[in-house]
Amino acid sequence: MVEYDDKILLAIAAVLAGGWLVGALTAVPMQTARVVSVLAATPFVWDALFRNPPLPAAEPHRAVSAVVWHAILVWVLLTALV
Repeated sequence: MVEYDDKILLAIAAVLAGGWLVGALTAVPMQTARVVSVLAATPFVWDALFRNPPLPAAEPHRAVSAVVWHAILVWVLLTALV
């Protein structure tokens, strides 16, 4: 049975893969497609980490996941600006 958390993970993967496909198969620059897909996936990540977390609020993995996602977000945005 597919649970809510599984659907969120699939949505994140689908948005990121869709951005890669748009960048690879169309005239949209890969950096632009990557930035848009990461920004589009961010609400799903926020929902998974803070709105409906699968782990208790005190779980340290939750904080690590949030830091890693934001590091990826900042990296993608910085590479797009350069």
